[in-house]
Amino acid sequence: MAPALMDSLPTPLHQLRGPPSKALFPDGIKTSGQHPPLYNELRPFDDFPTEILGPTVWRADDYIHNPERWVHELSSEEIAEMSEAADCFLAASIPLTGITKENFPLPQMASSLEAIRSELLNGKGFILFKGFPVDKWGNNKSAVAYMGLGTHLGYFVSQNGRGHMLGHVKDLGEDSTQIDKVRIYRTNARQFFHADDSDLVGLLCIAQALEGGESDIVSSHQVYNVLRKERPDVLKTLIEPIWYFDRKGEVSRGEEPYVRASVFYLEKGHNGRVFSKWDPYFIRSLTRFSDRGLIPPLSPAQLEAAQVLEETCKRLALHMVLEVGDIQFLSNVHILHARTEYKDHAPPAPRRHLMRLWLATPESEGGWKLPFHDSEEKKRGGIQVDYQPPVAHLDAE
Repeated sequence: MAPALMDSLPTPLHQLRGPPSKALFPDGIKTSGQHPPLYNELRPFDDFPTEILGPTVWRADDYIHNPERWVHELSSEEIAEMSEAADCFLAASIPLTGITKENFPLPQMASSLEAIRSELLNGKGFILFKGFPVDKWGNNKSAVAYMGLGTHLGYFVSQNGRGHMLGHVKDLGEDSTQIDKVRIYRTNARQFFHADDSDLVGLLCIAQALEGGESDIVSSHQVYNVLRKERPDVLKTLIEPIWYFDRKGEVSRGEEPYVRASVFYLEKGHNGRVFSKWDPYFIRSLTRFSDRGLIPPLSPAQLEAAQVLEETCKRLALHMVLEVGDIQFLSNVHILHARTEYKDHAPPAPRRHLMRLWLATPESEGGWKLPFHDSEEKKRGGIQVDYQPPVAHLDAE
C-alpha cells in the first residue's frame, strides 16, 4: 500500500458509529462511499475460473436483432400507476431525497420489477424501458417518478462529493482534458468502457444530442472469457491489486485521495462469482501523486492491459441509442458501458440531458458478496464526503 499523505490520520468516516440524522438524510440512510477492498479477501489469478458460464455471459448477436428480449415498452396501466404515485408523493411535500418504495408504492408493477431486478443482478444485466412520458410530465414529476421507480430496484446513493442523488449527464462546458479535476459525465467527451461506483445505474433520457452520445454496453463476463483465451497475461494483470484509482478530491477526512484496487475480483465465500470495477479515466489522472513518489506510475503492462481491455470491449459491445423517454438500467457488477462523443443542438434548443441514478443492492437483499467492508450496508458504494447531505436537483449545477 502506498504511504499515506499524512503521518496521523483522523478516524475514517466509515468507522464512526451511530445512525445518520434524518434532518440531513431524509430516508435515514447515508451513502457508504468509496473504500479500498479488503485485501485479505482478494484472490490470486489461479483461483479464478477458466471460463464463466451462465446468463451473465452474452454476445451482442444474442440481442441486436431481438429487442423483445431487452426492451420493455411501458403500458398505459404502468404509466398511470407511476403517475398516481408521483402525484401522491408531491402532495405529501416530502423531500425528493426522502423517497422510498414505501412512500412510492407500485403494487401492480411490484412483481415485474422484482423480476427485472433479479435479471439485472443475476441475468443479462440490462433493460431498456421505453415510453416514459417526460414531455408530458416535465422535469419535476419525471424526476419523482423516475426516482420512485428506482427505489424498487435498489437504494439510491450519492454520485459525487456534492451529495447528488439525482445526477445529470450534461455538457457543462468543463475541460475534459483536466481529468484530475473534471468528471467526464459533465462534458461531451467520449466515455470509455467503465463501471460506476454502484451496483446498478439508471439513465433517463430527457433530451437527445444533435449527433453522437450513443450507448455501448458489454458483458464483462464475456470480456473475461475472451481475455482468458486470447490474453491470459492481460487478465492476470487486471486481477492483481496494483491499480490506483483517483478520487479527484472527493475525499472524507481520514481517507487517502486514491484507492489501490483490482479490476476483476471474486465474490467472498465459496464459488464466488467474478465481478469488475473499472474506469480508465480514474487511473490516468494520478501523475500528481506518482511524480512525487507517493504511488507507482502505470507500468507498461498496465498500459497495455488498459488498451487491450478497451479494444476487447469495443469488439464485443451491443450498441443502442437512447431516445427521449427511454430509461436504461444496467448492472455495474458484470456490465461495462461507454458513450460516444457528442455534439449538442445550437441554442435555444435543449442540450443533451440524461437523469442518472446510482443504486445499491446490499447482500441481505440479494446483492453480490463484495470483498469490501460495506458490502452489507444498504447504501454501499457511491461517493460520500464527510456528512455532506443528499440533494436531488432537477437540472445540472
